[in-house]
Amino acid sequence: MSECQQCYECGWVYYPEFGWAADGIAANTPFSQLAEGWSCPDCGAEKSRFNSANPEALGQSHNQFAGMHSNSQTLGAKVAAADVSAAAMFGPAESAPKVSESDQETSQNQGFRVWECIVCGWVYDEAKGWPQDGIAPGTRWEDIPDDWVCPECGVGKDDFEMQLVEGAGAGAEESRKTTIETADYDIDYGRQPLVIIGTGLAAYQLAREWRQSDQKTPLIMISRDDGAFYSKPLLSTGFSKGKTASDLQSKSAEQMAAELLADIRIFSSVDAIDTENRRLSINGQPLNYGKLVLALGAQCIQAPMQGNALDRVYQVNDLIDYQRFRTALAGLGQQAKVLIIGGGLIGSEYANDLAASGYDVEAVEAMDRVLGTLLPPEASHAVQQGLSDLGVKHHFNTVAETIDRDAQGLKVTLSNGDTVRCDLILSAIGVRANIQLAEQAGLKVERGILVDRQLQSSAPDVYALGDCAQVEGHLLYYIEPLSICAKVLANNLAGGEVQSVNYGVMPVTIKTPACPTVVCPPPRDLSGQWKIMGEGINVKAEYHDEDGQLRGFALTGAATELKAQLSKKMPDLMS
Repeated sequence: MSECQQCYECGWVYYPEFGWAADGIAANTPFSQLAEGWSCPDCGAEKSRFNSANPEALGQSHNQFAGMHSNSQTLGAKVAAADVSAAAMFGPAESAPKVSESDQETSQNQGFRVWECIVCGWVYDEAKGWPQDGIAPGTRWEDIPDDWVCPECGVGKDDFEMQLVEGAGAGAEESRKTTIETADYDIDYGRQPLVIIGTGLAAYQLAREWRQSDQKTPLIMISRDDGAFYSKPLLSTGFSKGKTASDLQSKSAEQMAAELLADIRIFSSVDAIDTENRRLSINGQPLNYGKLVLALGAQCIQAPMQGNALDRVYQVNDLIDYQRFRTALAGLGQQAKVLIIGGGLIGSEYANDLAASGYDVEAVEAMDRVLGTLLPPEASHAVQQGLSDLGVKHHFNTVAETIDRDAQGLKVTLSNGDTVRCDLILSAIGVRANIQLAEQAGLKVERGILVDRQLQSSAPDVYALGDCAQVEGHLLYYIEPLSICAKVLANNLAGGEVQSVNYGVMPVTIKTPACPTVVCPPPRDLSGQWKIMGEGINVKAEYHDEDGQLRGFALTGAATELKAQLSKKMPDLMS
């Protein structure tokens, strides 16, 4: 066997004898002959971040990889040397299931199916598989490990829908149908409509789920923007993937209206909600509702700054924001320097994305480390090291106070007296639930709109979900809880047997390929302590309560492979 190369960042291994067909690299291509612009298929690290590895030492992983390239029946063929590293440092992880011979025969003799992620629109074609994650062509959906997640937005298998159950072979997705056959249904306009305020992920996922059970009730959706359907988590990875706003848009408001048999009112503002008379005021015009759902999302927190160049401070909270920021940055050229205000989840993801795209990036963070509210110090330092290796420079324990424009560009004065020169500024210090409209309507609010486990607010027939909803004390700005709530509320609104929201274990993948990171934060205000293992960028941190129960974890680098293993040891967040 020839010498292989292992990615230092995520542990992925390149075997010259097999090449990498997904990137057009033929078998027997030496690593030294790969294009200088080639990057790790798993985490995007550049060639310089690979080190020599002994294939003999990789043992079974090498055999599995060989099997995948020879169309063997091994499913878990992704060579994750990170698995090897994680096993060496933290103990063995659970092995992936394998596809049986009978299953393979079935795949060859029956038509393959196509599955679409209902969150971001990414498509899994059974005929093609997904070699980037070790899923061989012909792998049935049922045979993919349950802890596998969408490569685009990170949601689990439960958030996919089967789009086609006919035809065979690659390219079947070209003829796939939308979930709803709109021509078959007659809307009963004698019924009072379901009105959803918002057209983000929460709103559209709810509408899709609900419309599957109720094809008669009118649906009206109110959008403050153009109503395009897109996956918000993809905004913080768009630059390194070369994605324009048009690329990230899955469907227009017109297409969504046709799919959902909905009246979608774009660029519209809800002025007031009259819960007693079940009436909204939209751009000054009244609209009655039967049931009302608030999917108001969250807004960016405004950093208090002064100066004559505040117009050069951008925030990205939706697709239109993304287009504005991308256009402004493109006008400055590839040599532009970006200052990011905030070193939390959003700020760190954008720092990674912009630095990986070739921009000069600095970041200002009020705390003493990145991701300080989510990770223990050791894990924070691992992420910081990964970003630093990518070229990101951090300024900790300080904030941006003044932004001025002069002949050299922008001059940012920090509270510690330092100054930073840059060309553009991205403010990413966090988000806050949009509760103003609900509060004005007399609904009970705290950090979010207060709802019970059926997502009912304090007013009759008024519900809330997504980033604006506080479900029994939990305000979670992530995709998985949003999807859980959408399914429950859709069922209840459609008249099904009443269901309640249950939150299981919901680890969050932070999109920082420079140091892959997964965190399952412990409950707020829970007494306990972190137990740390590992070194460098490979950190395993477990949070145990006073009774010794595992209540949270944080994993970086190779340790992220332990996500499923630790998740099984955790109690549900809200059962």
